[in-house]
Amino acid sequence: MTSPQPAQLKSEITAMPSWLRRPIGKASELSTVQRIIKQRQIHTICEEGRCPNRGECYAQKTATFLLLGPVCTRSCAFCQVDKGHTPMPIDLEEPRKVAEAVQLLGLRYVVLTSVARDDLPDQGSGQFVKTIDTIRLLNPETQIEVLTPDFWGGSGAGESGQRQRIATVVAAKPACFNHNVETVRRLTGPVRRGAKYDRSLRVLAVVKEIDTTIPTKSGLMLGHGETREEVMETMADLRAVGCDRLTIGQYMRPSLEHLPVQKYWTPEEFDELGSVAWKMGFNHVRSGPLVRSSFHAGEEG
Repeated sequence: MTSPQPAQLKSEITAMPSWLRRPIGKASELSTVQRIIKQRQIHTICEEGRCPNRGECYAQKTATFLLLGPVCTRSCAFCQVDKGHTPMPIDLEEPRKVAEAVQLLGLRYVVLTSVARDDLPDQGSGQFVKTIDTIRLLNPETQIEVLTPDFWGGSGAGESGQRQRIATVVAAKPACFNHNVETVRRLTGPVRRGAKYDRSLRVLAVVKEIDTTIPTKSGLMLGHGETREEVMETMADLRAVGCDRLTIGQYMRPSLEHLPVQKYWTPEEFDELGSVAWKMGFNHVRSGPLVRSSFHAGEEG
């Protein structure tokens, strides 16, 4: 089989529908957030994941912080985050650095996410809590949403270990607990290597079992070859475990190392799926080609 050439990806980008093209934003608007992040040697999923909305979010002085370094122990076939080599040691000063960045940017709503760290005994759950506590110490009015991995892996793999790690984060009382299923059941294996569909549903179910007052949220990336019926089934599965909020966006191939796009869903199709989601009982829905799980998250509360 002939290896794909760079021209192939260029052709894909050229063929990208007009509704997926947007300006990256003014350099002056990007530089403030980037300077604060780089000075503290911390990370954002905005940059590591090449989010198409980072220009807009930076202009509003908002960012989603990526905890536990920029290297993931999983190898999801859709994700731009670095992987495939040894993760960095935990930065014990990271909670303070993030809290200071939140203060300097004047954020009122923060999203904390992380790479998967199957190499750590607690999968990184403790770092979420330390960062939440430190942000609140410096920014008592700031609301904090978490977007966590499934907390499954390493020496403590299993339902009891997963539940304990989830409970650790739930006890910190985030404003919202987000965990993305990303794709439909049939495609979870090839798209989310190392993840399990039911395991992700369990994350959201356990949050509700522990504390019914915390809103839960999940997200889907369309374009991997899923059918409308499969998307509907996934939304129903999320509602069955009490998921309150939903985001639906379009997958865009970051490089030739990643899965190709099987379909570009139209804005009209996203609108229709969003309408169905509202009717299913989600209390907040964002559905559109450029929607990402953290985009305008502060408007949900």
